[in-house]
Amino acid sequence: MDRPSRQYRGKSAEQRTADRREQLLKAGLTVFGREGGDRATMTAICQEAGLTERYFYESFSGRDELLVCVVERIADEIRERALAALAESERGPEERARAAIAAFVAVLTDDPRKGRVAVVESTGSEPVRVRRRELLRQFAGLVAVESRELWGDRALQPPHDQIAALLFVGGLAELTTAWLGGEIDVTPDQIVEAATRQYAFTAHR
Repeated sequence: MDRPSRQYRGKSAEQRTADRREQLLKAGLTVFGREGGDRATMTAICQEAGLTERYFYESFSGRDELLVCVVERIADEIRERALAALAESERGPEERARAAIAAFVAVLTDDPRKGRVAVVESTGSEPVRVRRRELLRQFAGLVAVESRELWGDRALQPPHDQIAALLFVGGLAELTTAWLGGEIDVTPDQIVEAATRQYAFTAHR
């Protein structure tokens, strides 16, 4: 028979482990989003979380695994908010697409830490780059599916829908990267408008 977990301050060992993992994920977002690169060390993340390295290894094998988890969390938020925006809009295809794109852009620009982690820091090491490419392809697949929902028989057919979706998602990521780096003098609203025009022009026949 399994022994029940001992309680400490009203929490089980499993709950305390989950809480520490959450602290580290939040600290990872802050440190990678603020410092980035080689300065986003495991030591800096532990200091931000107020935890020792012992607790870091309780949840993650290393810095790259933590960063992958932070990137995946941001990707999940983008997906959920974009799909919710699509579902809530009852207007025409282009307006519905604009709502979804606006939700996508808002996640990355309202909190620039998320933007930096998702599109800049995610290129820093090979394990994270691999996961980033996988996520971009997943988003492209989602874009292709939603294009068929929005434009029906007018939507591009395979493989052209996937080609257009990858070009769109990759281009939007690069545009957001340029904005985060101060390389282009535009507003998030202008990014949304440009991305919507591009998507509406290329997603259907």
